[in-house]
Amino acid sequence: MGRAPPGAEELTRDRLATILTPEEITRLVGAGIAAAEVPAPQAEPRPKTSWLKMENPAKFDGKNPTAFNQWWESVTMYLGFYPETIDRQKIAWVGTLLSDTALVWHLHQHHELRDNDTWANYAAAIRTEYRNEREAADAQLKLGQLRYQGDIRSYMTEFRALSLYARAMGESLQEKVNLAMPE
Repeated sequence: MGRAPPGAEELTRDRLATILTPEEITRLVGAGIAAAEVPAPQAEPRPKTSWLKMENPAKFDGKNPTAFNQWWESVTMYLGFYPETIDRQKIAWVGTLLSDTALVWHLHQHHELRDNDTWANYAAAIRTEYRNEREAADAQLKLGQLRYQGDIRSYMTEFRALSLYARAMGESLQEKVNLAMPE
């Protein structure tokens, strides 16, 4: 040990014994050991979505209104997989998935709003522009025309998809099943 500065008392065993009792020393040493054994709190691990890669949705050209709703659903599922994506990145990324008239719409939207656009605003605008207003009616018509062709799995897959888009339920849905089944 080095020399104590002038005027400082040397801390000896005898001097320490007069300051702390053996019980206090034991308690302090035990508390120090216990504190050293407790692991430091760690931040909750963040899910590593970057380890998994999702393939981009197909491109949307804006020409087929019946394709928009399904395409948009795949876009929102993709973005849900990458929750930390910020608005500006989402908007730019969706632009990479557009072609033809849909890309022209996107570029116009960007030109008008620049960096003031938000994801909520952009999502509402693209849905307003391209959603198929007749989706439910078209699905209802196809559901009425759907017939069982001997493969129950294929029939049920198509039936569930159409009934989802047709928003059909209850008695009207049961009627569709009854009409589709052969005698």
